[in-house]
Amino acid sequence: MKQLAAISGVTVRTLHHYDEIGLLAPAHVGTNGYRYYGRVELMRLQRILFHRELGVPLGEIAGLLELEGEDQVGVLMRHRERLEAEQERFRILIETIDRTVASIKGEAQMSNADLYQGFSADKQASYEAWLIEHYGEPMHGHIDHSRKAMAKMNEAEQAAMMNTLKDIETALVEGMKRGIDPAAEPVDRMIARHRAWVAASWDKPCPPDAYAGLADLFLSHPDFVARYEALASGFAVWLTDAMKAHAINQA
Repeated sequence: MKQLAAISGVTVRTLHHYDEIGLLAPAHVGTNGYRYYGRVELMRLQRILFHRELGVPLGEIAGLLELEGEDQVGVLMRHRERLEAEQERFRILIETIDRTVASIKGEAQMSNADLYQGFSADKQASYEAWLIEHYGEPMHGHIDHSRKAMAKMNEAEQAAMMNTLKDIETALVEGMKRGIDPAAEPVDRMIARHRAWVAASWDKPCPPDAYAGLADLFLSHPDFVARYEALASGFAVWLTDAMKAHAINQA
């Protein structure tokens, strides 16, 4: 199992979880208790990771894994199409960043329309619609409040906010990779920084129950799961476990 974890980047804990929910069982278990995986299991894990990378919920992956032949190829090709579309969007976003940096340095002019090249209005609207559907109409007010809070910040302030988030998430990913329990005290200190960042982005306090609700959101929306799994395999579950443990401690 450790060898598979090493070559795939998937944690041993995640492999255990996949076995427990019936997604990926070892080829056999030795008398010494070691789990052994063959080529078939390695290919199955690759398919699982493709689905996870594209934000497919764990509950739906089992059915996709049963597909064979052309059906299996068709799913992979649809994933490929989505990745190609995202690749193009990311290319445009990189160009937008480069133009923005040049504009800040006074090296080039940037039109108002150019500021927003590459951002997906449809995707943002879908996130907001999903939040309202799952959390009710009061979410409208929360979304508006958060949007106005971000609008108050200039470009430098927004960039500083995102850099802070990156630092926090990098530290949390490192904690997970070191095998620290998400409910452990060192993680709780890091999570406290994350909760403070959330409060700053909301421009209002983030009470424990709201923070626990945010954890539920992160783990239930496929795009959020995909984002955190892109940082490190298994991070979505580990992060939300840490957030909920912190919320319980602070309640």
